[in-house]
Amino acid sequence: MHPGTRVEVRSRFDQRWARGFEIEEKVNDETGPRYRLRRRSDGSVLPALFIDDDLREEKHKSMWWV
Repeated sequence: MHPGTRVEVRSRFDQRWARGFEIEEKVNDETGPRYRLRRRSDGSVLPALFIDDDLREEKHKSMWWV
């Protein structure tokens, strides 16, 4: 994933997926790639870093009538 990609984040509390985030920065360290996220609703950058397993690209709603 690259900066600007819209993603869903897995909640550490109840394991549900939350929408409304995008990749701000990809950080590579000794444990592998991790991602800094921006909340789209207010533009805030989250302080935590997230691993691949806690992120997925945001699903687009289908427009079956088009």
